[in-house]
Amino acid sequence: MDQNIATLQNWIDESENIVFFGGAGVSTESGIPDFRSVDGLYSQKYDYPPETILSHSFFVNNPGEFYKFYRDKMLIDGAKPNPAHLKLAELERAGKLKAVVTQNIDGLHQEAGSKVVYELHGSTLRNYCPRCGRKFPTSVIANSKGLPYCDNGDCRGIIRPDVVLYEEALDSDVMSGAISAIRKADMLIIGGTSLVVYPAAGLVNYYKGKKLVLINKSRTSMDSYANLAINAPIGEVFSQIVVR
Repeated sequence: MDQNIATLQNWIDESENIVFFGGAGVSTESGIPDFRSVDGLYSQKYDYPPETILSHSFFVNNPGEFYKFYRDKMLIDGAKPNPAHLKLAELERAGKLKAVVTQNIDGLHQEAGSKVVYELHGSTLRNYCPRCGRKFPTSVIANSKGLPYCDNGDCRGIIRPDVVLYEEALDSDVMSGAISAIRKADMLIIGGTSLVVYPAAGLVNYYKGKKLVLINKSRTSMDSYANLAINAPIGEVFSQIVVR
């Protein structure tokens, strides 16, 4: 066994309050593209930059263009949990992992069986009408043509996904829950994130322990800050871990 993997295994074995903080790289092995890699959404060409399309002001002023992009690129059909999602759920069932904090909006952690999940950026699986508050399944947006309108009586509000767009604040309850979990952790595993998106990336500063693990395919600016840095796909790494 690789020495880094052996160290990770030993730390997991001796820890009882693990928190996992993950980003887009956790889901790329499930076929969901990330945003910032060479092949990610931000390197693709549209009439507007994806950062602009996925902003609050663009949604308000150009909802038609927003939904063209959203249906095409943000709703991924058929994605399934990969070994990273499954191992995290197994660690939670074993009582070792206390929370998952994720920047992802795909719901794959819950599908894998994780129960305590703080979704910093919301979820594409939840949708609602801002006017009347009625909730809608994702299929309503996926199957709509043009704008998805609320059909609650005479409401006719434009349904929106429960995701945090650029220019919008993160949910305060979700943030406080994530911060509390990280503060209490005796081990923090960060995986599949370049740690460049704030305020989410700043959560690492709340961890004061001595088992900070960073797992990412490419190096990050935080590698030297971590107690253990592993540059490899996270699913590949977690598939070598035994829960006991």
